[in-house]
Formats: sequence, structure tokens, C-alpha cells
Amino acid sequence: MSIAVDPRQYCPEPASHGGRVILVTGAGDGIGRAVALALAAQGATVALLGKTQRKLEAVYDQIQAAGHPTPALLPFNLETAAATEYDALHAALAAEFGRLDGLAHIAGILGTRSPLEHYDVPTWCRVLHVNLTAAFILTQTTLPLLKQSADASVVFTSSGVGRQGRAYWGAYAVSKFGTEGLMQVLASEMAETTNVRSNSINPGPVGTYMRLQAYPAEDRSRLPEPAMVVAPYLFLLGAASRGVNGQAFDCQ
Repeated sequence: MSIAVDPRQYCPEPASHGGRVILVTGAGDGIGRAVALALAAQGATVALLGKTQRKLEAVYDQIQAAGHPTPALLPFNLETAAATEYDALHAALAAEFGRLDGLAHIAGILGTRSPLEHYDVPTWCRVLHVNLTAAFILTQTTLPLLKQSADASVVFTSSGVGRQGRAYWGAYAVSKFGTEGLMQVLASEMAETTNVRSNSINPGPVGTYMRLQAYPAEDRSRLPEPAMVVAPYLFLLGAASRGVNGQAFDCQ
């Protein structure tokens, strides 16, 4: 479907996300942190999921200090989590909120940039697990809660190298191609029988730690800060994008 607003230019009304409960992965740093703070500022109750409790607590405190809705703190390691931990996460969210109105998949790891011929196999498996398999498991885990919403949105974070493969991006690029496929399959399955929609976002070059890992010699002053690319996330995770499903967007 065509949309009336360019997500990159979306400017929400005050409290546009009021009453919405949204789970954000990678919420302790980078784009995840920026999206969580922006959602909270728009009135959403944000469930902050990440592997480093200290970073999550800093985001939690910042939201609290600003007087926004009290977030939930969810320390969770997507690389090592077992089935019982996903079950416990579902139970905690169900007990606290009873539903989810949004799920923003932002956590991810780069791995290494090297030729496929020499790519380290354990690193390959680790990147595919964190970036793709864990996103699938978390989506499956939270779908019963998303289905309880009148308007639920799942947003996957992709990459330019997940839409056009590029040499030496290895497991990261392949994981993001898989992310696009996961989004499309979910969008198709949910379209006719649920209120759950699914889309993807390519943030583009952003001044994050992952970008520094990929391009250590790059002039970071030329890159946008994470807070400058949150508009498409806000658009897709709010009521303004109701009906938008199965589409891939760019932040820049």
C-alpha cells in the first residue's frame, strides 16, 4: 500500500504513542537506546531489553527523570538465552502488561569482515544466531502478546548489505538478508487473520559502536547520531502506520 507520509520526515504529535507498550531490543546503547528514549518521550511504556544491565539502568533512569511512563527493565542475553529464559520473559511481560503493541528488533552484532573463503565458522554461527535466529525466537515468544493488541507492529532492523550483498560482509550481510525474509514471511502470515503487522528498516550509516567496528578509520563527525534516525521507527511503531505491512524502509 502507498503511505501518505515519508517515514523519514515523520513528526509525531505529542503523546502519539501514549498507552502503547513496546519492547525494544538493544535498548542500552546506540539506535536501540535512542528509539527507546524517543518512544518514552512520546508516551509509550517501553520494555528495555539488552544484555548489559548497567546500560539498561542508565536508560531507565533517564526516562524516569524526564517524567515519562515507567519502563520495564529486562536484562537478557540473546546469544546465550535458553528456552526457559524465553518462557520466563513471556511470563514476565504477560504478568506486567498482558499485551504488547510493538516489538522493535534493534540488537545485533557485526562479527568480522573477511572473505567467505576464510570466514571463521564459530563467528558465522554466532552472528546468524544473534541477528536472525534469536529475533525469530523472540518474535515467536511474544506473538501471543502482540495478538492481544488492537494494533501491533513488529519492526526488524536490516541493513543496506542485507538488500544488496557486498564483498567481505559475510555473516552480517547474510543475517540481514534473512531478517528481510523473516519480516516478509511474518507479514504474509499475519496479514489476514491478526492485527499484527511487520516491516523492516535500514538505518544507513550511523555513529554507533558497530559502525566504528566496521569502519575504524572513518570520520565519525560526518555520521548522524542515533537520535537523528528514529523517525521511521516512531512511525512504524505507532498508530500513524496502521495498515502498513511487509515493506522495507530506509532511515536516510
